[in-house]
Amino acid sequence: MSLVITAADVKKLRDITLAGMSDCKKALEATNGNIEEAIDYLRKQGQKFAVKRADREAKEGVCMAAISHNRNNGIVFKLTSETDFVAKNEEFVTLANSIAEIAIKNLPNSVEELLALEAEPGITVNEKILGKLGTFGEKVEVAEYSIIKTDAGQGQVIPYIHMGNRAAVIVALNQEGTDKMDAGKNVAMQIAAMKPIAVSSDDVDAAVVERERGIIIETMKADPKMAGKPDDMIAKIAEGKLNAFFKESTLLSQDYVKDGSKNVAAYLESVSKGLTVTAFRHIKLG
Repeated sequence: MSLVITAADVKKLRDITLAGMSDCKKALEATNGNIEEAIDYLRKQGQKFAVKRADREAKEGVCMAAISHNRNNGIVFKLTSETDFVAKNEEFVTLANSIAEIAIKNLPNSVEELLALEAEPGITVNEKILGKLGTFGEKVEVAEYSIIKTDAGQGQVIPYIHMGNRAAVIVALNQEGTDKMDAGKNVAMQIAAMKPIAVSSDDVDAAVVERERGIIIETMKADPKMAGKPDDMIAKIAEGKLNAFFKESTLLSQDYVKDGSKNVAAYLESVSKGLTVTAFRHIKLG
C-alpha cells in the first residue's frame, strides 16, 4: 500500500521551507512522508539546481541597506536574480529582508562570513538561499556586500534605498544626532545619483590616479595642438585636468545636486560646523 501524501503534509513542509507546493509534494513522496528528510531533500535539490544554473547571469534583484539601532553600524548588500519577475516576488523580498536582519545583527565582514551565519537553527544563510532555488526557478545569490562600523560617539551611519531597491547607500557622518540625519540622506541621494568613486581625492586608490593621469597625458600628446610642447608643460596641464577629474568623481568636491552654488563639503558645513562624510558604500544592480 503506497503512502498517501495529504495536502496538510504538503502545506506543513511548505510553511517550513517556503518551497513550491509541487516541490514539497515530490520531496515528501521521495522520503516516504518524513518531514526532516524532505527538508534535506529540498536543500540537496537546491544545491544541484545552483550548480546547474551557475553560468547564468543574475543582474536583477534587490539592494538592501540597514543600520543598527544606535546608528553606529550599517550594511548594504544585493540579492540577485535572473529576472525582474523573481525580484518582485514576495518570497524573494522576504528572503532579502531576513538576510538584512541577520547581517545587521551579526555584522559580518564579507559575503563569505554572511553566508556562513545561522539563518535558522541548523541552517546557514547560504543553505537557506539554496533551499529557495526550486521555488524561484532561477539563480539567486548574495552578489555583493559591504559594511561600515563606527565607534560610539564617533559619528553615525545613515541608510538610503534608491529606485525601488535598485540601489542602496550607507553614509557615515562624523557627527551624531537626529538633526544630522536629513543631511546624511541628502548626501546618500547624491551618491546614488552621481556615483562618486571616493569621499575625497585623498581616498582615491593610487593605481586609479596613475591610470587617469596616464590617459590624460597620452590623450594630450596625441592632440596636434600639443605637438612640440615640452613634457613639463604637458605634465602641468595634466595635473589641472586631474583636479577636474577629482572634482567630478569624489563626493566632497562634487557640486551638490540640490544647490549647484556649493559643493557637498560646503553643504555639510552649512548644516553643522565641521560636519563631513568619513565613509560611504554604494551598491547597485546591473
